[in-house]
Amino acid sequence: MSRDRAVDALRAYAIGGVVLGHWLVTGLVLTGDGGLHQASPLTALPDLAPMTWVLQTLGLFFFTAGFGSTRSLARCPGGAGGWLAGRLRRLLLPTVALLGVGAAVLLAATVLGTSDDTLAVALRLAVSPLWFLLPLVILVALTGPLRAAVRRWGVARCGVPAVAVVAAADLAVRLLPSGTDLPPVTVLAAWSVPYLLGVAHADGRLEGRRAGGTLAAGGAVALAALLALGYPVSAVGVPGAGVSNLNPPSLMVVALAVTQVGLGLLARPALHRLLTRPLPGAAVTEVNRSAVRIYLWHQPVLVAVTALTARGGLALPGLHTAPDGPGWVLARCCWLPLLAVVLVTVVRVGQPRSFRRGVRAGGERRRQPGGGGVAGRSAECVPPAPHVYDHRRSGPPDLQEVIAVRDSDPPSRGRADGQSR
Repeated sequence: MSRDRAVDALRAYAIGGVVLGHWLVTGLVLTGDGGLHQASPLTALPDLAPMTWVLQTLGLFFFTAGFGSTRSLARCPGGAGGWLAGRLRRLLLPTVALLGVGAAVLLAATVLGTSDDTLAVALRLAVSPLWFLLPLVILVALTGPLRAAVRRWGVARCGVPAVAVVAAADLAVRLLPSGTDLPPVTVLAAWSVPYLLGVAHADGRLEGRRAGGTLAAGGAVALAALLALGYPVSAVGVPGAGVSNLNPPSLMVVALAVTQVGLGLLARPALHRLLTRPLPGAAVTEVNRSAVRIYLWHQPVLVAVTALTARGGLALPGLHTAPDGPGWVLARCCWLPLLAVVLVTVVRVGQPRSFRRGVRAGGERRRQPGGGGVAGRSAECVPPAPHVYDHRRSGPPDLQEVIAVRDSDPPSRGRADGQSR
């Protein structure tokens, strides 16, 4: 009951946006020798670039991570060390499982004679989502100090230095010679901005429509200004483009994250109403239970389905053909249900057996009305609820009326004593 269901909905949307975005912009083309090489429809269809503003939802991902970590740290009865160990365990164990299974599959594919191109693409796509671990682990470890800083100076003053670091890196990229390697400081600085917003929201500092409207309007104005300055339109990298907004993260990504957070805060009442319905509420609960596994396994699932179907030697539209037109996008959309079914199967198989038994048996993972639940306590650490006496369930209905009075209220004290007013 302590979970914020609107934030759960934003987390589910963030995970869904990342998965759908990767599946739509990652083309795997079947070559003449049976290998696969990677291509992007954004190269041939630049008009699709604005769609990446909706599907590039990493800002919301870090926002909900900051919210959940702050709530969890505040409610966990143990020390900060035990809390951090638990949080890191939930992040790193699925990652270790992915690396172990991926290594075994790559070894088996090598023995079976899979082409080097296919192995290289599979390895790159399987490992590429892991970049988020380093900034997320650092930010989670700094949750306590970040919360104290937000309480002392406010979220705006805490976020300004991070924005300044990203702006300086953007300027250096444009002034320095092409190919100059810069320290990856913007990876932490850029994503710390939505994380700080999540910390502030968990601390009760971004409540009401005014805060959401300010963030959404400010982010939208910043997006327009950055586009006028020549920043790329696409929120993700485009093969062959000289500058990417995502690698490394630019001010465009920061402005987009702030805009998405503002819109998410404005949508809180609508999200609460939506999650009172059984189907949306249950879907959001399930996605939150397995958010990390879904994120880690969605690209390996795409590679596995594409490689296995390619063994027949037939190039299937939208799966093995070049992403060179709207027809490819339509065909890829037809493959999305199959990819989703395979991903759900892989994620459920990868869940701990005790977790699945707990879900089936009820246990602590009871659903709230409308599909909500306290399952997946990754967002909060909540102490057990105290036992409440209920005369309708315990013993005979021997009811007594108890009136609590204040010493400073003589009339009420007189009523409690049975005297006249």
